[in-house]
Amino acid sequence: MLKENLIMKIALVVLASAFALLLVGSSGCSKKSDVDPEVAVLETSYGKIVIEFLSGVAPKAVQNFKDLARDNFYDGTKFHRIVKDKNKIVAIQGGDPNSINGDPQTWGTGQPNQKTVPAEISSLKHDRGTVSAARKPNDLNSATSQFYICIAPQPSLDGQYTIFGRVIEGMNVVDSIAFAPTVPKNERPIDPVVINRAYIVKKDEIKAEAK
Repeated sequence: MLKENLIMKIALVVLASAFALLLVGSSGCSKKSDVDPEVAVLETSYGKIVIEFLSGVAPKAVQNFKDLARDNFYDGTKFHRIVKDKNKIVAIQGGDPNSINGDPQTWGTGQPNQKTVPAEISSLKHDRGTVSAARKPNDLNSATSQFYICIAPQPSLDGQYTIFGRVIEGMNVVDSIAFAPTVPKNERPIDPVVINRAYIVKKDEIKAEAK
């Protein structure tokens, strides 16, 4: 009888351990839900860029981008800035409505009536291809429509800006934009880099097009 009880206890311990491992595994898999089923497609004058959304870590920033894209807000805007750090190209920035037909001196300043989005800082890193919300240097919660795409890892930006997406197609296009000639003593491309059209589609539709 004692032997049977001992066997039963061992069996229960093994079962409990297996269940615990199952829970841990399920928790790890749930991180996949951070990735949104929809993607953004930017048809630029240099080619197509596809951005995968990370709605699990930055739902407000993702929703803001989607809403703007669906309102055709980004159509006609430009990648107005080739961001450099110590003469090294680190990112490209766009999304300012002023860049459609405003004075180039105002590109990057945004408009005062734009909706702001609170910061959603996560543990994600600014790796190559990362898409983050641009903001004012002195206001963590001042993001609006502007965004930047990292050309190379930028650890100095980690924990400072909202990462809401990553490029899954078209990094060659991003690189081409990044190395476009700029106005002397300025980060603005000489020839405008236009986002002709920005739209939201299901990721499966992009995969189907690729076949």
